[in-house]
Amino acid sequence: MNDRWARAEERARQRTEERRYRRSDYDWGDAERTPPSRGGARHAAPTDDWDDYEDDTTVIPRYTDDQEPPARPPGGRAAPRGSAGRTRHAKSEDWDTDEQAWDTDERDDWDADTRSRAWHDDRSEDWAGEDHEDWDDEDHVTEQTTRARGRSGARAGRAAARARGRGESGRGQTRGRRSRSASRKAAERKRRRRNLLVLGGILALLLVVAGGYVGYKLIGKLGGPEDFAGPPGPVTVVHVRPGDISEQIAKTMADKGVVASTGAFYEAAVRNSGMTAVQPGYYALPTHIKGADAVAALLERKNRVGNVVIPEGKRLHDSTDVTTHARNQGIYGKIAEASCMGTGAEKKCVTAEQLDEAGASTDPTALGVPAWALDAVRHVPDRSRQLEGLIAAGALDFDPTGSPTQILAQLISQSAQMYESTGLLQSGAANHLSPYQTLIGASLVEREAQPKDMPMVARVIVNRLESDDQDDHKLRFDSTVNYTLDSIEVQTDSNDRYRPTPWNTYVNPGLPVSPIASPSLDALKAMDNPKPGPWKYFVTINKQGETRFTADYAEHLRNVKLAEQSGILDSGKSGGR
Repeated sequence: MNDRWARAEERARQRTEERRYRRSDYDWGDAERTPPSRGGARHAAPTDDWDDYEDDTTVIPRYTDDQEPPARPPGGRAAPRGSAGRTRHAKSEDWDTDEQAWDTDERDDWDADTRSRAWHDDRSEDWAGEDHEDWDDEDHVTEQTTRARGRSGARAGRAAARARGRGESGRGQTRGRRSRSASRKAAERKRRRRNLLVLGGILALLLVVAGGYVGYKLIGKLGGPEDFAGPPGPVTVVHVRPGDISEQIAKTMADKGVVASTGAFYEAAVRNSGMTAVQPGYYALPTHIKGADAVAALLERKNRVGNVVIPEGKRLHDSTDVTTHARNQGIYGKIAEASCMGTGAEKKCVTAEQLDEAGASTDPTALGVPAWALDAVRHVPDRSRQLEGLIAAGALDFDPTGSPTQILAQLISQSAQMYESTGLLQSGAANHLSPYQTLIGASLVEREAQPKDMPMVARVIVNRLESDDQDDHKLRFDSTVNYTLDSIEVQTDSNDRYRPTPWNTYVNPGLPVSPIASPSLDALKAMDNPKPGPWKYFVTINKQGETRFTADYAEHLRNVKLAEQSGILDSGKSGGR
């Protein structure tokens, strides 16, 4: 009897230990569940409620069974615990997979416990009549061990199922992630292939264009530019503009028919170092010639036409020197010479008479007279002299194939630009004169003074015009007397001095009605800004060009005596009065 109670206490202690340490058996599956022995039904322990226990602190990875979809237990949703490789921010499908694994484990536990209880009940009924005291200790121990192994086996099965579920979930999640990553990589590869195709097409197009250009250049070099080979054609005039380079000149040559192509001229030009000396202007060249011949013809001075150089102080019409009887060619004569083209019987020129007629009969506007001179020009009494001073001194270019009117208009327009570039339109601050009056005063300075004395002569003119003495308003310049004479001399006589003309400053006070010559830039500058001083009179006293200035008329007369004694008034540049 005592032994039986001892064995009962031992069994109770074992059950207590089993309940306390069931987690180890459950987790690691050391015990296998087996049906209880036949003799174990009579004293079978009550069904342990720990069989339904689910420890949520399991650290072993969980897997779900991939053979059967999980079912949610009646107790509601339980959050899955962390498994190996899972993050805290897993996507919703990962949570659902763990819930399904939990459902599968709970259902297996539920079914296993139910079957265990039913089996124990059946066995208890079969053995209900047997005597407990006849039990063998060894049978009892075997029963306990078998039941423990049975429960451990069930728990191991459930653990394996959960592990398989987790494994399936992990594999599904991995496959999902791998699928999305593969899709992104596939799209990236597709995009790269498309970009490579586009880039390849562009490169192929560039290669085709470059190849065509190189081929064109190669063929051109092999064949050379088109060039004339026949005899020269008629002469034409080519205009080389200021700033033109070889390419622009070549285009002009081709447009005029001188060469067959721009390349023919350009290739010859780059091989000829003399092209750097080509001046802007007009050139008479034969048409239908080779490029090399065109370059050579352009460099010949005789082929330049329409280039006229107007000396400083020159007037429109010719005159004769009384002492030497030399003919002084006027501006119209010089323009006529520069207009000639051809030689011998084929020579063509515009005459001075044609220019004179055009200048006298054409409206000043059509002749290019600038606005600042237009009104005064219209009031010049002698129309043949209305353009005096408007063709500036210096080198000018014109198209010799034009009409006389066109030639004059071209030269007057160029001259107006030259005058205006000196600041003529802003004159008047120092001399109180209009631009056209300044031009008239500059023409007087040009004819009366040497360059070094021009600022002082300009001051004499301004001082006399602004004097309160009316007699001072008569400038008494011999140059204004000579202007209308065919034969001129340094010292004018009394008959000429008192012959009334619109330009004679011995008779008329103030400035002449128009310029008496084409002034130089120095004369314009001097008249625009005269040198300060009180002078009213001047005279050149010797052949060395010494000129004396004074504000006293008596002193001026003494200076005139010195000039007469030196002979300067007989054979040199005229002295003033």
